[in-house]
Formats: sequence, structure tokens, C-alpha cells
Amino acid sequence: MKITAQEEYGIRLLLRIGGNPSIEGLTISQLSRQEGLSPHYVAKLCRVLRIAGLIQSSRGKEGGYTLARPAEEIRLNQVLTILGGKLYSKEFCRNHSGLLKNCSHQSSCPVRSVWQLVQQAVDQVLDGFTLKDLLILESSNNGLQKDLSPLLSETSSAFSGK
Repeated sequence: MKITAQEEYGIRLLLRIGGNPSIEGLTISQLSRQEGLSPHYVAKLCRVLRIAGLIQSSRGKEGGYTLARPAEEIRLNQVLTILGGKLYSKEFCRNHSGLLKNCSHQSSCPVRSVWQLVQQAVDQVLDGFTLKDLLILESSNNGLQKDLSPLLSETSSAFSGK
């Protein structure tokens, strides 16, 4: 699985917006400066996040971007899907049939089963995290590995059949 720049920066913008202690929103220029991104790219990402209903904008002197709903209701899986799509989808087989109209393994594909299992595992892990969880992890000094170990062991047990 490869995390795209759009996914990484989109999550960073959500963290910045969600972690803003002020009731006023953050502007494009503030987000751009704080994250080291061009204003054009920040505006593009904010548009995607706003259309998806994750953030809202207000105009005027006191305007800016705020979360459209509480951070505990925004799941990491949803954010990544909005910003870049799923790792595996059924369209994958249709789009990668080579020169043939249909994939030569369409009726019995062992690889498709593996991709579906991987997607299920990724979904389970990503659904286990909300934006609020990430904000807490970001503000704590405990370290990510310590906090993730119970979830990772649950996930590996679920897919190993134990």
C-alpha cells in the first residue's frame, strides 16, 4: 500500500484544523504556512475535504476552515478513501485485463482473494482510528507503537483464523 501525497497532506490539514484551539477557522494562508505547502495545493485539498463534508468554511475577516463534525466521528478509513480511494476495488480486475476484454482469471482468481483479504485487514485497522485518536496521539509523548499494539494483535488474530 502506498500513501499518496494527497492522502498524507489531506490528513495533516485535518489534524491542523481539528487541533486548532480557536473557535475561528484556519485560513488557506495559515494552513499553507503551518504545513509548508503551496496555497494553491492547500486550497485544492480543502475543496476536496469540504465537498466530502469533513470540513466547512466561513467567509469574512474571521473566516476560515473548521471541522464539519466532531473529530471522533471522522474515521481515518473514510478520509483516505475520499482523498485517494481504496487499495483494492472490484473495478481493479476490469481495469487490468491486459489486451483482453476480460481478465483471463476472471472465473477463478487466487490473486483477487488475496487483495480482498488485504483490503479487509486495512479497512479494519483504518476504521479503528478516528481523527480524535490521531489528535490525542499527536499531543501525547507515549509513542505510536505502544498505543497501536492491542489493535494490531486483534487484527492479526482475526485474519489468521485463531
